Amino acid sequence: MLLFAELLLAIICLLVLGVNVWVLIDHLLTIDVPPAIVHPMKFRILHYFFHLTMTWGNILEKMNICSMPYFFRSLQDSFVSKKNPGVFVKDLHFGTIPVRLFQPKTASSKPRKGIIFYHGGGAVLGSLDCYHNLCSFLARETDSVLLSVGYRKLPYVRHPTSLLDCLNTTIYFLKSLKEYGVDPSRVVVCGDSIGGAAAVIVTQNLVGREDLPKIRAQVLMYPVLQTMFFQSPSNLQNANIPFLTKDFMMTCFCRYLSIDPSWKDAILTGATMPQSVWKKYEKWLSPDNIPKMFRNKYQKPEPSEFNEAAYLEIRHTMNADASPLIADDKIIAQVPEAFVLTLQWDIIRDDGLLYKKRLEDQGVPVTWYHADGFHGCAIFFEGKFFFFPCSLNLVNAVVSYIKSL
Repeated sequence: MLLFAELLLAIICLLVLGVNVWVLIDHLLTIDVPPAIVHPMKFRILHYFFHLTMTWGNILEKMNICSMPYFFRSLQDSFVSKKNPGVFVKDLHFGTIPVRLFQPKTASSKPRKGIIFYHGGGAVLGSLDCYHNLCSFLARETDSVLLSVGYRKLPYVRHPTSLLDCLNTTIYFLKSLKEYGVDPSRVVVCGDSIGGAAAVIVTQNLVGREDLPKIRAQVLMYPVLQTMFFQSPSNLQNANIPFLTKDFMMTCFCRYLSIDPSWKDAILTGATMPQSVWKKYEKWLSPDNIPKMFRNKYQKPEPSEFNEAAYLEIRHTMNADASPLIADDKIIAQVPEAFVLTLQWDIIRDDGLLYKKRLEDQGVPVTWYHADGFHGCAIFFEGKFFFFPCSLNLVNAVVSYIKSL
């Protein structure tokens, strides 16, 4: 019996070692480190642990022990050391949706600005805890009341539930601003990555609502805004740069939008989009709309042969609730002014650039901030081991913009 236990332990140790070594080799062979990253070794170490956690999550999911998203978020949250300097923090529920309220401790003689924050993570990662310190910082530095929305995510729900949670929570908060000491004329929606998409979709859905206070501005931090065209310059140039690599992007895409992963290659090569659809949206999605400085050496790939079966599988993503970049002009023209933050080494950088142009074409004021950062870097703004200067720079840019309103 003892011999069997020792043998089993040896097998488990070899398995763990084998997986860890395989992840390391895969990282070294496939990952590109942006040349502008100040701490490339820390960047590699951070991504290795990210990739390792994702791999073990997938293994545990295949063993029916727990889902990958749940495993990753649980481990991620366990490493967060929450800080509340200068703010009161209160956990609440708006209906069934958990939210976290951050209020500055300093007294104010008048109602404060309000920030509604939707976190990123592709509906796979991210949580109220993971973004706690960023939200605390934004509330304190902008002297605002901040509401962080804990919308439901995978594996429990799929599209469009997460976005509906954000919309319904926003409406509830807008109807209760007086209770929280918020000035109805100075409410900002803010989000990063898929949270940026939520901010855009919320503002688009609230266009024409006379029963609610008007959103003052939308703050979009490296937002993902379309699920149709994956052959833009940033999609091709930054495909292997963490933390949103091409493979992880498609993992989030397929899981969240209920698409069979076997269609991944057809989606990436454009085989899912018939010419009639491309002609309809080309005026908004074409790489020609991206500034020339981002199209150096770019050559649009030859379109793949149309795959009707793949199109039928993913056509539900070709609408504004999944791709707010293609909303009608009459909607775009009525949304509030925007702060659009894009990152040089981000696979979805061009989504922000294309939306910036759409807003400007419709006369919507846009403040644009571009940085030498990588996707997801906002949460690494604190002065810990995994600190990157680009993270603090972009967070400070967001603070400056909100303070100016």
